[in-house]
Amino acid sequence: MRKIIYLIIFLIIAIGGYLFFNALFFPINNNIKTEFTIKEGESSYQVAQNLELHSLIKNAFFFDLYMKLSGKYRNIMPGTFQISDSMNSIEISNLIIKKSRGVSFNEKQIKIIEGWNLQQIGDYLNAEGFCSEEEWSSLSKSNDYDYDFIKQKPKNTDLEGYLFPDTYRVYKNSTCYDVINKLLSNFDDKLTEQMRRDIKNQGKSIDEIITMASIIEKEVRSQDDMKIVSGIFWNRIKYGQALESCATLAYILGENKPQYSYEDTKIQSPYNTYINKDLPPSPINNPGLNSITSSIYPLASDYNYFLTDPKTGNTIFSRTFDEHKINKAKYLD
Repeated sequence: MRKIIYLIIFLIIAIGGYLFFNALFFPINNNIKTEFTIKEGESSYQVAQNLELHSLIKNAFFFDLYMKLSGKYRNIMPGTFQISDSMNSIEISNLIIKKSRGVSFNEKQIKIIEGWNLQQIGDYLNAEGFCSEEEWSSLSKSNDYDYDFIKQKPKNTDLEGYLFPDTYRVYKNSTCYDVINKLLSNFDDKLTEQMRRDIKNQGKSIDEIITMASIIEKEVRSQDDMKIVSGIFWNRIKYGQALESCATLAYILGENKPQYSYEDTKIQSPYNTYINKDLPPSPINNPGLNSITSSIYPLASDYNYFLTDPKTGNTIFSRTFDEHKINKAKYLD
């Protein structure tokens, strides 16, 4: 009886060892190559599950076990990676962890900041050696990209709003088109099917949501404040009021001011939300995920006005216009 138990234990260890070895050292090899994104804060097992879901590894459990045993789980790096299923699990694990150089020899890490507009992104990509001014001017105005959200955009608008802010790893020999397409692909991934359904059920378009998100991005900092401001702005649109967003004045003037003058609020521009009701014609920057989700899911409150304390950056909310005037005198004058 004891010999049978030992034999069973031996077989379990042998089979487990074989499966572990097979999962780590033998790739799937279905000629699949994909861009794989790791989000900030994702655990080793979450990454492993997503890799298996994308058919890039054979077994999430064994991949996660290897990451834990090797200690590599501590160095998983968020970002977007080019991964092929011709790579085995060991090679993939080496690709997604921080190294002394941060990226492999033929790759470069770039970071697009939340709230950057097209001009800022173009200048950055030009400095990084990916886009000349001529290329950027042409490609950032083009709608020749195979994404549904691009096809649904208003005609004669550029890519403002849709170049998703994130940290990316790109090949050093990537073209300007390649980099733009990577940013658009990330936007496509971040805007989930549930989010798209909720936008449609609200009777809004993706472009309206992103335009609102781009305003919210520049108005407040924290996501909690973003949700409240989103509720205030959508209510103003609902009741036919002007948004009166200073972010749109900054966009027109190309200048951030602690407080805008009466003359500033009267500038003739379709983007001036002091003299035009409803949303501007298009986004004013490229918002991050917090702004986008806040735009889709506003928080109802009894606040009607807000301002930003220039000393602390905190948002000061008020319920009535009289209360708002008192806050302006206290924090801005």
